[in-house]
Amino acid sequence: MPPQLIAPTVDVHASFLAAMEEFRAEGADRSPRSSNLARELRTWRDRWPSAEGFAAYVGTVGGTSYDERADGVVPSTTLWWVEGDTYLGRIALRHRLTGTLLAYGGHVGYAVRPSARRRGHATAMLRAALPYAHQELGLDRVLVTCDDTNTGSRRVIEACGGVFEDQRDEKLRYWIHARRPQADAHV
Repeated sequence: MPPQLIAPTVDVHASFLAAMEEFRAEGADRSPRSSNLARELRTWRDRWPSAEGFAAYVGTVGGTSYDERADGVVPSTTLWWVEGDTYLGRIALRHRLTGTLLAYGGHVGYAVRPSARRRGHATAMLRAALPYAHQELGLDRVLVTCDDTNTGSRRVIEACGGVFEDQRDEKLRYWIHARRPQADAHV
């Protein structure tokens, strides 16, 4: 079975733990930026090893959150990129943009575990998420940003149809039409 986007599940517990160790080993938990991955590594790492802790994590941060918080967190959907019972990465789709997300964060955030990089997973994952963004969230186009030094992410965005709009500080901003059919989309 080829990799696919799924709702977060406890079925990939062991490979998820291994992936989070890979992210931690490359310093993702020490990131000065407030990425979801960095925040979750700091908040959940000690609870993930137990079945109960992992189930609580999946129940709390997985799937769709319709809550809008006072700190600017908008409703979002988190999907995992898996192959069988192997966790390969994740993608978060923000349902709307705030001023900060419009300038720097965009609608989409994604991460591929270090051992699975450079194999086309990020491109396939983003392609698979675009129809979901259109059909489930009603977004005709999505904003995807990346650091100006992140050549790999820039290539992923452009391969998925990203049209460069501008650069704000260190962030490159691209718009992608979500309503266009995407090749190899599995959700």
